[in-house]
Amino acid sequence: MKVDQKGHTTTIKDTQGDLSSFISKITSQSITFEKTNLIIDLLPYDSLKVTDIKLFSPLSKQFNKAKKSFVIVVSDTDFNAIPESLTVVPSLLEAHDIIEMDEIERDLGF
Repeated sequence: MKVDQKGHTTTIKDTQGDLSSFISKITSQSITFEKTNLIIDLLPYDSLKVTDIKLFSPLSKQFNKAKKSFVIVVSDTDFNAIPESLTVVPSLLEAHDIIEMDEIERDLGF
């Protein structure tokens, strides 16, 4: 697991290729990251199913409740099949853009 912190955002990338253990690690260490916005970089995975991405729902709810953004980056998936409760984008740049928009909305009180 590679962790990169820049300003108010933490990016976590899986380096082992085992999604279930990656989710377990993030879940167990989520308290460490709960004060920042979180980007989960799943670009190394070639084929992720929507059911795999849905496994991040509890973490997403936790971060949204704390008024922080939780964005998953996946290169190839059916974005229309993903629930609205999850924010999933195809690139890291777009993930950072989403977080910036969320920060602006929170500053304005939305």
